[in-house]
Amino acid sequence: MYWYEDEVVRVENQQSKLANEPQTLFYGSSSFTLWAGLNEDFKDKNPVNLGFGGSTLAACSWFFDRIVAPVKSAKSIVLYAGDNDLGDGRNPEEVCLFYRLLVLQIRNAFGDIPIFYVSIKPSLHRWEIIGKIKTANRLIRNETEKDASQHFIDIFPSMLNVKGTPVKSLFEADGLHLSAAGYVLWANFINEYLDASQTNSGLQNLM
Repeated sequence: MYWYEDEVVRVENQQSKLANEPQTLFYGSSSFTLWAGLNEDFKDKNPVNLGFGGSTLAACSWFFDRIVAPVKSAKSIVLYAGDNDLGDGRNPEEVCLFYRLLVLQIRNAFGDIPIFYVSIKPSLHRWEIIGKIKTANRLIRNETEKDASQHFIDIFPSMLNVKGTPVKSLFEADGLHLSAAGYVLWANFINEYLDASQTNSGLQNLM
């Protein structure tokens, strides 16, 4: 995990300069790291962006105690990782195991706070492993359904066109990272879930 060190140190330095006590933690890979407008998109949620580039769910678990656990003010956490695990050759079952481990770490650090997992996106760059992406999403969704404080934000269908392939405008030229339009879509989805979590009936309507 040493290759993440520069990124982890960057996030740690960012934490040391926080002027407030963030309540909504965004933790995961570059889909969060590169989200330049995240603080503005979730300004009413008191957010902090703890993403680090290239991270896997395995790495998110590994660095949890350094990056996430110190933020004692956390009231909810939004996760996006698993994409790079599959890209690195891990199977969906391994990805789900690392998700379960990360949930356990969150529970030990923060108790029963809401956890929101953003589904692995259907990217152009990783279309050849779309079957594994679908399986990982299904396994993790099943995990979230075991716990009323876990929520699965399924952005997958909304990122596909009528032919069932990824909408190109939602991605940068590399076919992997989100474009400005992609972030608008994600912001709308995530905000809707965060707002609905205030009432159980609101979340039920989204499922």
